Amino acid sequence: MPGVAHDKGLRLADVVKRITPSVVAIATDSPLRSPRVVMRGTGFVVHDGLHVITNAHVLPNASEMKHNEKITVLIGRGRAPDRRIAEIVRVDKEHDLALLRIEGDRVPKFELGTGGLADEGLDIAVTGYPIGAVLGLFPVTHRGIIAAVTPIVIPQPTARYLKTKIIRQTRYDVYQLDLTAFPGNSGSPLYNVETGKVLGILNSVAVRGTKENVLSSPSGISFAIPVVHLYNLMREAGLK
Repeated sequence: MPGVAHDKGLRLADVVKRITPSVVAIATDSPLRSPRVVMRGTGFVVHDGLHVITNAHVLPNASEMKHNEKITVLIGRGRAPDRRIAEIVRVDKEHDLALLRIEGDRVPKFELGTGGLADEGLDIAVTGYPIGAVLGLFPVTHRGIIAAVTPIVIPQPTARYLKTKIIRQTRYDVYQLDLTAFPGNSGSPLYNVETGKVLGILNSVAVRGTKENVLSSPSGISFAIPVVHLYNLMREAGLK
């Protein structure tokens, strides 16, 4: 019915308005480089308003850090966002997660959902920075559904296809999404469209083994890491 769809649209609009202050950009900042700030992906604020979750693959390797580069979190919106130097608190490469800490005033935080897996078919959305900061820092929201809960490793048809790396890789379930991901969306919060609670973190790059570096080649099928692994990371870092 038209009325039902209209109500859902208003509800999502209200949720997006509420959560966007908690979505941040992950970048590197170097006063010796032009441009000074280079965006690498998206993150979101959790816990006490001073901690940020993103993908581990969004962060540069130590060998990549040149010209006095520092990992930086961009907060706010527009052409002059607040820049905060970030400290790496903990990294979980197995689940492609990283926890950062920033200084300064507290930022509105996301509310995390329960640790259980969400239902297939659930309406979800992600908010992030799919084309970086080309036009300034303006968060973009995409809506979709959880298409499937699937293991991160695809079973091989016969033993001859098995490799040591595949055998040793830890199996865990991820969300397959009916949602298009673009460059810069890595690290975006995946949340329930009705409650705004985080269900996971968008992670199409590491799961699919590709790079989100070309706007013309988005992924029609995206993947996300369930929120339970965010809870584990925060607990291991001593955050309760």
